[in-house]
Amino acid sequence: MPSAPSSPTSSRIPAVLRRLGAWLPTRVDRRVRVFAWLSFVAEVLIIGTGGAVRLTGSGLGCPTWPRCTPDSLVNTPEMGIHGIIEFGNRTLTGLVGILALAVVVLVWRMRHERRVLFVLALVVLGGIVAQALVGGVTVLTGLNPFIVGFHYVASVSLVAVCAAFLVRMYQPAGPRRLAVPRWFAGLVHATTAVLALTIVFGVLTTGAGPHSGDEASVRNGFDAQVLEHVHAWPGYALFALTLAVVVTAWRRGLPVRRWATALLAVELVQIAVGLYQARNGLPELAVGTHMVLAALAAATMTVVVLRLKQPTAVEPSAPERERIAARG
Repeated sequence: MPSAPSSPTSSRIPAVLRRLGAWLPTRVDRRVRVFAWLSFVAEVLIIGTGGAVRLTGSGLGCPTWPRCTPDSLVNTPEMGIHGIIEFGNRTLTGLVGILALAVVVLVWRMRHERRVLFVLALVVLGGIVAQALVGGVTVLTGLNPFIVGFHYVASVSLVAVCAAFLVRMYQPAGPRRLAVPRWFAGLVHATTAVLALTIVFGVLTTGAGPHSGDEASVRNGFDAQVLEHVHAWPGYALFALTLAVVVTAWRRGLPVRRWATALLAVELVQIAVGLYQARNGLPELAVGTHMVLAALAAATMTVVVLRLKQPTAVEPSAPERERIAARG
């Protein structure tokens, strides 16, 4: 028997997929760079809007999840400004996810040649999905401060992964070599650990403070004033270590010197904002700025760490050649 003719719709689908596949880049081009940067900016922006939700007391502006109310997917006029702020942050999550998906699609054809880019893009996309679920748990648990803190740390981690994608995007594929002395790499890794510790104590301090996200939300039970001092200790240690990294990098002409200086600049602003907010009763705008700066510090630290190594195809700088010659 003759086979039934295929429908016009079914025959068009493979053709559309073929055209899409042909359109996708086989190397990092302007499309990849634009969407990668948009994804990074969106990840930072959603930390800012998430902070706005918490700092304006809008954490339960949408009291249920995944719907905004039991009867409505979106906020209603009766919910007022808190509903608008909370639902706006949820909507931005959708935009962040779309941008992350676009990056995954754009690197699809180069997933074998640029496997690191593909894996990082998948991590960001999977992390956003997981973050949406954690956000739901946050609402359903009445803004439990530990879950809220985990939500923030996960967001900062995604910003760092996006930064890693940007670094690798501008570098050629292939094996890499350490471009700095091993002891200097150890100093940078120690600085990274202190930065992580500073962020964790910052999260605990915020969880003990007045900005709970809702009047009815409980705090984590720690003494906020004590934690403010405990949070400051690793912060000052971080500044001292970063200063040592910067001075050493410039004296030895190491390839991380400019990004290390950028990290130091971010930390100086962060310290200034931290001192201001501690001495002025934790004003909302200063706390929100402090949150975003912590994410930018993590991103900059990621760049510094990844630049400790360079592709083997890159020629060493003059100071590096001198050190290699001196070692014989």
